[in-house]
Amino acid sequence: MQQKTLQYLESHQSATPSKWREEAQWRRENNEWLRYSRKIAIVLLSYMKQEHLTQAAIAERIGCTQQYVSRILKGTENLTIETIAKIERVTGFKLLTFDV
Repeated sequence: MQQKTLQYLESHQSATPSKWREEAQWRRENNEWLRYSRKIAIVLLSYMKQEHLTQAAIAERIGCTQQYVSRILKGTENLTIETIAKIERVTGFKLLTFDV
């Protein structure tokens, strides 16, 4: 039985190795800014839903490509302050606040 299971698993093994360990390490190392990126993605998604806008429409308003908006909405894009300011201008939401 054990041999049969092992043969089954080997026959269904991926040809390319998994990169889960490297991806998990990357997420751990970049957790701080990824948290902000996800929050911005949620704000932008909410705004798009509220205004019935597509990624292409948001891209036009921000001045970027639809592909870039797609990456922002995944919550894994390391945004520049300039891009954050553009998103604030378009949505009317304050994304950056500083407590000094």
